[in-house]
Amino acid sequence: MSPVISTQATQRQGRALFARWLALLAIFALGLQFFRIQVLKHTTYVLRSDENRIRALPVPAARGSIYDRNGTVIAENVPGYSIVALPLSADSLRVVLEQLAVILGHSDEKIDGLMANYRQHPNRPVVVESDATFSEVSAIEERRAYLPGGIVIETAPKRHYPWGELLAHVIGYVGEIGDEELRLAEFEGYEPGRVVGRSGIERVYDRLLAGTPGVRYVEVNALGRLVGGFRGREPIAATPGVDIHVNIDVGLQKVIADLFPDTMRGAVVALEPASGAVLAMYSAPSFDPNVFVGGVEPSHWRTLNADPGRPLFNRAVSATYAPGSTFKLVVAGIAMAEGDADIDTRMPITCRGALMYYGRVFKCWTPSGHGSLDLNGAIRESCDVYFYQLGLKITLEGMLEGVREFGFTRPTGIDLPIDNAGIFPPDTAWYNRRYGPSGWTNSVVLNLAIGQGENAQSPLKMTQFFAALASGGTLPTPRISRDGPRAEPSGSLPLSDEQLDQLRNSLVEVVNAPGGTARGSRLRRWTLAGKTGTAQNPHGEDHAWFLGFAPAEEPAIVAAAIVEGGGHGSSAAAPIVSRLIAYYLENQAPAPAGEATAR
Repeated sequence: MSPVISTQATQRQGRALFARWLALLAIFALGLQFFRIQVLKHTTYVLRSDENRIRALPVPAARGSIYDRNGTVIAENVPGYSIVALPLSADSLRVVLEQLAVILGHSDEKIDGLMANYRQHPNRPVVVESDATFSEVSAIEERRAYLPGGIVIETAPKRHYPWGELLAHVIGYVGEIGDEELRLAEFEGYEPGRVVGRSGIERVYDRLLAGTPGVRYVEVNALGRLVGGFRGREPIAATPGVDIHVNIDVGLQKVIADLFPDTMRGAVVALEPASGAVLAMYSAPSFDPNVFVGGVEPSHWRTLNADPGRPLFNRAVSATYAPGSTFKLVVAGIAMAEGDADIDTRMPITCRGALMYYGRVFKCWTPSGHGSLDLNGAIRESCDVYFYQLGLKITLEGMLEGVREFGFTRPTGIDLPIDNAGIFPPDTAWYNRRYGPSGWTNSVVLNLAIGQGENAQSPLKMTQFFAALASGGTLPTPRISRDGPRAEPSGSLPLSDEQLDQLRNSLVEVVNAPGGTARGSRLRRWTLAGKTGTAQNPHGEDHAWFLGFAPAEEPAIVAAAIVEGGGHGSSAAAPIVSRLIAYYLENQAPAPAGEATAR
C-alpha cells in the first residue's frame, strides 16, 4: 500500500471517529435535555401547558338582598349575562373588542378602558360586558362562527334596585372594583374584576353582602376557542352573601318624594329619637343606581358629575348649610347649661325690628319687631334681636366651647361611607387668622347666635341634636342597618331634665301657640313640636329649614327638611315635615326584627 493511500485511510478513520463522538455527544445532550424536560421540569411544563389550554373563570357570588324595616325588597338579584374574553394577546383582544362593539354598542373609550385593564392584569379573563341583554347574547351566538375565539357567555346574578331613584343615596350602587380601591384596607383580599359596593350601605356592608366568588375551569384550543369544561380540576362553588335588613321605611320614603318640590334641591331625614334608627333619608335630585350595574359608560358618568344639581351627592349626610334659626335651640341650650339665662330670662333691649351694635345695624326677621320676650317667647317667635343679646352674654369663647359640649364638630357615627362633621370654628385664633385681630369682634357672636356666620351643619347632624331634645338628652347614633345590636349613643346634652322639658315646651309653642312661626303646620291628632329656620344663601333665595318631632309627650319620630332656595321655613319646609310625621304616626306598626348577622 502506498504511503498516500495509507495517509488517506488514516484521515478517513479520524474523521469517522470524530463524527462518531460528535453524534454520541449530540445524542447525550439530547438525552440530557429530554431528561430535564420530561423529569426535572415535568411539573413546570405541565402547568404551562395547562395555562395555555385551561382558563380559570370566576363564578360571581349572589349578593345578599336588602330589605326595609317591613320586609320590602329594596335591593335584589335577577338573572343576567356577562360576556368574557379569553385573549391570547393584546392584539387578539382588540380584534375581539372591536367586533363585539358592533353588537354591544361600546364606544372607543370603553374599548380603550378594557385594553388598559388587560395590560394591568394580563393573566385574567376580560369582562367585556357584565350586564348583557338577552338580545345581545343572542346576536353573539348567531355570529359565533364568524367571531374570533375566546368569547365566553356566562349566566350571572345581576343587581337590581326595584325602587330606582327613591333610595339611591341610602343603598348606593355596585361596580367593578378599581385599582385605587384594591389598595384600601376595607377591600383587603379582593381581586381585580370583582364587583363591590361603591357607595351607600352597599359599600359599608360589602363584606356581608358580597359573599365569596367561586372558580370554574374551561379548556381552550390553540386558537383560543372554547372546547368545553375541564374536568381535571374541581370547581370551587361561590358562597352567596348575607341578606340584611335596614330601618328605612319605603312607604315613608315615597311620601317624602311626593311631598318634596319636583324642581327644588334639598334633603329630608327622619329618625327614631331614642334608638337613632333612620326611618327615611331623601336627597334631591337623585339618580338611578341601576345604570351603574354592569359598568356605567364614561360619557354618562361625566354627565352625572357635570350636572349642576349634583345628583350623586347625598345632601342629607354630606352637605352642610347654615342652620339658621334652628340653631337657636343650641344657643338657648348653651346659655341654660352655663347659667347665662333660663327659660324666663328677658333681655334688656326690647326688639323693635333691629339691634344697633357698635355702629352696625343687625336686623330681626320681622321689621315690626317682637317687643319684650322671655327665652320661651324668643324661641316661639324666633326673635333675632333676643338671640343677638343672648349670644353676647354667652361670649364667643363660651359659644365655641358650648357647641363642642352639645356634640357639634363631631361626626354623627352613621353607617354610611361619608359622615360630615359640620363646620364650626375651633377657637378665636381662627378668626384672627382669617379676619385680623379687629375685623370680626363686632359681628361674629351675633351671627353665630342666629345660626349664620361660619356655622354649617348637615341635615342629619341637626336631626341628631333634635332627637336628643326629644328623648331625654341622649345623642343617638343614627343607624341604617337594623341587624345586630343598637349602636352606642354619641354623647349627651349637658342639660337637666327640667331644662329639656322647658325647651320641648317652647318647641311645642312654635307649632301650636299663637305667634308661633310654624302654627300653620300643627297636627289635629298629635302635638307636633318643632322649629323653623331661614338660612342666608349667598347664591340666591334663602334656604328653608324645619325640624320637628311628635307626639311631643312621647316622641316616636323626629324629622328635618331643608329646601334649597325655598325661602321661609314655615312655608317651604314645615309642611313637608308635618305631613310626613302625620303619615308615619297614622301608619306605624311594630316592625319585624331582622335576622341578626355577625359583623
